[in-house]
Amino acid sequence: MKGSFRLVSLAGIDIRLHFTFPLILLWGALQWAGPHGTRGALFGALLMAVLFACVALHELGHAVVARRLGIPVREIVLLPIGGVAFLGRNPRKPIDELRIAVAGPLVNVVIAAVLAGGMWAGGILGPALQDVSSGNLGGPSLRTALLWLLGSNVMLVLFNLIPAFPMDGGRILRSLLAMGMGFARATRVAAGVGQLLAMGFGAWAIFSGNFTLGIVALFVFLGAGGERTAEEARGLLSTLRLKDAYNKYALVLQPGDRASRVVDYLLTSYQPDFAVIHGGQLLGVITRDAVLRSLAATGEDGYVTGIMNRQFLRLDARLSLAEAQEALSQAGTTVAAVFDGERYLGLISLEDLREALQIAAFLRMAEERHGRPVEAA
Repeated sequence: MKGSFRLVSLAGIDIRLHFTFPLILLWGALQWAGPHGTRGALFGALLMAVLFACVALHELGHAVVARRLGIPVREIVLLPIGGVAFLGRNPRKPIDELRIAVAGPLVNVVIAAVLAGGMWAGGILGPALQDVSSGNLGGPSLRTALLWLLGSNVMLVLFNLIPAFPMDGGRILRSLLAMGMGFARATRVAAGVGQLLAMGFGAWAIFSGNFTLGIVALFVFLGAGGERTAEEARGLLSTLRLKDAYNKYALVLQPGDRASRVVDYLLTSYQPDFAVIHGGQLLGVITRDAVLRSLAATGEDGYVTGIMNRQFLRLDARLSLAEAQEALSQAGTTVAAVFDGERYLGLISLEDLREALQIAAFLRMAEERHGRPVEAA
């Protein structure tokens, strides 16, 4: 994710901090600084850091289960409003999504149980709960920290299980609905529930003056809408095949061409990626960014064979555009080579997929308006 830096790697998964993350530490410090001064500020910042370690473990729970189900995990990013596990693709089986969604809250249940068990064994759980019931959480201390973290993990479980898509509860709701009505319709229902709840959260935030709740409401509303749009897009892309969408009239390069030829093509066409062909065989793929980086680094008009990427992604022409999009996402690349068996056909890029989606959406809209199929030439 842009604007984040790598903190640590756990179970082979990078955990990254967004550049805005220190804001939550500052907020924690200010919360405790008022009644307890500098000592309280340090205590508050430390509490937030430990809480977000629990959030990271929550996201790691999602990520580990996803990987066991064969779904790649790109990274986990911690933001001031929580954590996000970026999966290479969404699960397509409802039971898989259910397992992944439940895994995160279960981690917090375990953390809360360990904290409660430790406090009970140490004889401090009962007195601490009595202090809370009387409205006295106490000042900075180990007992206060343990009690605060126990309550926070319980709240994380309860909050995440609210059926507001795209939170865990919303994903659990979608997975259960999808078992009977399919992903597309289940996504529309779950997204609608999520946006309805988000509007309720927003109204309460305005009424109570709770700024944090207002941000959460906005996040849920936009996230639910984004998930619904993404699922609708996937449905449209699933109706098209790569053999129908790759660029059949693309400019190609020969091994003897130089970077200046690519620059000339970039200036005189809309094509950003080029195949390097010899004897009908694809040798490599060269992108606009690769050429510009090479020219900026060396200033030399080198051969394209020294700039091209020989480890390109191969996709079968029979794949749907939705499957191609997932493959590009998993590989972390923006362009792939389309093959019919061993025969190279052309290149497909994320930009091509976006254009295909726009055309498919227009054709569907025209079909609904006119009541008859409209086909592209």
